[in-house]
Amino acid sequence: MAKLALNGGRPVREKPFPRWPIYDDRELKALTNVLESGLWGIGGRFKKEFEEKFAAYQHAKYGVAVTSGTAALEISLRALGVGCGDEVVVTPYTFMATVMAILHVNAIPVFADIDPETYTIDPRSIESVISERTKAIIPVHIGGRPADMDSITSIAKRYDLYIVEDACQAWGSEWRGRRVGAIGDMGAFSFQSSKNITSGEGGMIVTNDEDLYIKAWSLHNCGRLPYGEHYEHYMPGWNYRMTEFQAAILLIQLERLDEHTRRRMDNAYYLDSKLSKIDGLKPLKKDDRITRNAYHLYIFRYDPEAFDGVSKNVFAKALQAEGIPLSIGYSKPLYREEYLRYFDRCPLSCPYYGKPVDYSNLNLPAVERACYLEGLWLPQYVLLGSREDMDDIIAAIEKVRENIDELASVKVS
Repeated sequence: MAKLALNGGRPVREKPFPRWPIYDDRELKALTNVLESGLWGIGGRFKKEFEEKFAAYQHAKYGVAVTSGTAALEISLRALGVGCGDEVVVTPYTFMATVMAILHVNAIPVFADIDPETYTIDPRSIESVISERTKAIIPVHIGGRPADMDSITSIAKRYDLYIVEDACQAWGSEWRGRRVGAIGDMGAFSFQSSKNITSGEGGMIVTNDEDLYIKAWSLHNCGRLPYGEHYEHYMPGWNYRMTEFQAAILLIQLERLDEHTRRRMDNAYYLDSKLSKIDGLKPLKKDDRITRNAYHLYIFRYDPEAFDGVSKNVFAKALQAEGIPLSIGYSKPLYREEYLRYFDRCPLSCPYYGKPVDYSNLNLPAVERACYLEGLWLPQYVLLGSREDMDDIIAAIEKVRENIDELASVKVS
């Protein structure tokens, strides 16, 4: 008789994990305040207030609230003057928006591998792909885990490169006590619906450079200046402004973030201690320089060989059947995604760059292994659960391990 839920057995868990997003009457009151203000867009107070509070929260002097994390990345690159013929070094283990922002400014993404023990961009690989055309590095703080900002900052200084931090999953994360996003030249955050602080959509740019702030503000608001006249247009800007409704919600969401982050970190550390005792599973490497981790994702490494050759896809499917929302994460490196074929002309074959770009033969071993064999994710809302909820995760993993023979013939496309 089958024991695994995937094969008809009783699941370990039948109750849900904490619901996301979390809200209460404070969000409803905030929305009402915006309605009653009569200023739903330009000219209201909530966007400006959120920009100031969130920037300060991230240890930055300036903030610009925009429509999405993608917009935040694109505007940051434009403010830094990154454009046609420039190369930007980036990790292939990230959401496609990171690379799309580079392509949108007509620059060339150059992929560096990840560190196999942290899944953040490998500084050694960054240095190996720098050329005379390289203008910027985009380190991604994947799942909330800060990249090695000591090494990345050192490389950027040595080669005179900009740093745009993709902190879209890293609200409040810290490297040596400094909050990410404000360590490099500019940083980008997202408030999309799955994020740890959310208004459904939205993004933020942070910086400590006043000139970059003015450029980013102008680019996101139709080319205007923060202190200029309404119909004076300083730069060729767009309308990437966050609404007052989103900002009002985010001001309330920000009030919960510290409490939620502490709970996520406590539960992540507990899972680390348990998973490290299970043969074939490894938490990401501990690094004392990471003084705070937002844990938008709890990422751990799976060794198929320790599970009788069962693929991570089948393992994840078995855990899902047991009531655990385990994800296989990124299923392929970004340089293998189909979207790149739509850039068969500029910028990837732009005469300004002088040579065609072909990723078809690129093979970065650490990211290949992470995508195809190892990387598994638990979403952030799971980490808001109780210790009993965490024990259910471990119990489900142990159940699948003990009955791994039941998965020998299971196929997952």
